[in-house]
Amino acid sequence: MPQATVHLLRHGEVHNPDGVLYGRLPEFHLSELGRQMAQTLAEHFRERVSQGANIVYLVASPLTRAQETAQPTSEALGLDIHTDNRIIEAENHFEGLKVTKAELRKPKHWPHLINPFRPSWGEPYKLQAARVTEAVQEARAKAIELGGDGAEAILVCHQLPIWATRLSAEGKPLWHDPRKRECTLTSLTSLVFGDDGALLRVEYSEPAAALLPGASSTPGA
Repeated sequence: MPQATVHLLRHGEVHNPDGVLYGRLPEFHLSELGRQMAQTLAEHFRERVSQGANIVYLVASPLTRAQETAQPTSEALGLDIHTDNRIIEAENHFEGLKVTKAELRKPKHWPHLINPFRPSWGEPYKLQAARVTEAVQEARAKAIELGGDGAEAILVCHQLPIWATRLSAEGKPLWHDPRKRECTLTSLTSLVFGDDGALLRVEYSEPAAALLPGASSTPGA
């Protein structure tokens, strides 16, 4: 079985002036900075292809911000964008709210805060990791089908599902401090698979690092 790499690309910055946790809400578009980030990633991938990388398959979450992040790469590499609901953002009870200490003190939210290990406020970490891992394996197989040995796929996804998938792949506990996730806007969490289909390693990079200072840091975004 040939080797392959699947890149989990987090979307770019979103226009979110109210600072809400937008979750799966529709029509949250990239900001101007987010569009610059998406274009930077497209140029990064185009440069890699010019140097011999075999990127053959592009997938995005159905959410607007993921589709808009994928579009420049689609144009740069001449790849269609395939949509996969399995890599959508995690469900969250606080979707649409500005999550402040005052908001969290409201009694209506207390039943959703009792178990941070699951977590009780949203989709279980295990389910997130499982659905994204399933999509990753399908993308790995599709990349090999299209490009053979050394083929690569890109999945444009969201921070929490990416982080849960990485922790799962590395055999680490899925509960974590959200402030310590290594998954910045338009970062790449790359899963490298060997010729037996087993995961060899996880690589992390930030091709748009120069654009990160001053970018939005809304939790869970």
